[in-house]
Amino acid sequence: DGHWGGSLELIEEQTFTTTQFVDFTSIQESKFDVHLLQFFITECTGALITQISNNGGSSFIATNYQRASSYGSVGGTFAADASTSTTSIADFGSGGTNLGKNGYVYFYKLGNSSYSFLTHQSFNEHPSLGHYMSFGSGAYPTAEIHNAIRLSALTGICTGSAKLYGLKKV
Repeated sequence: DGHWGGSLELIEEQTFTTTQFVDFTSIQESKFDVHLLQFFITECTGALITQISNNGGSSFIATNYQRASSYGSVGGTFAADASTSTTSIADFGSGGTNLGKNGYVYFYKLGNSSYSFLTHQSFNEHPSLGHYMSFGSGAYPTAEIHNAIRLSALTGICTGSAKLYGLKKV
């Protein structure tokens, strides 16, 4: 009924057309330990990434993230990607004209003075691989409060929608 711990509370929904990034700056990080970001991208002409902010979204951290992802195409090709110093906490791969991406990201401990981290899963379209799935995790290993989330086309633009939820505490 929405009053029990563990249920989702919608914080914000955004619909966007031909934009490079979508910012969620009122994430209620002191209220929620866990956030869920769902995205439904109908077209993204560049790599889709996620970054976090420690100053309310005035700027977004663009260095020193750690992440690892695995990818698998419908043709049976599998690969992995990992970095200990990169520009985004999650990377959902490249895109192209009329190519979409759908997925979700769970963010943990954004409002705590500790490391923030995430897990993600997505289903994507790629110009040469066709359809593929990705899953992985990421972290920002600096103990501080993070209070904004950015979903961004690294280069290019995206069209679609995104919803940010908070997971109610038990």
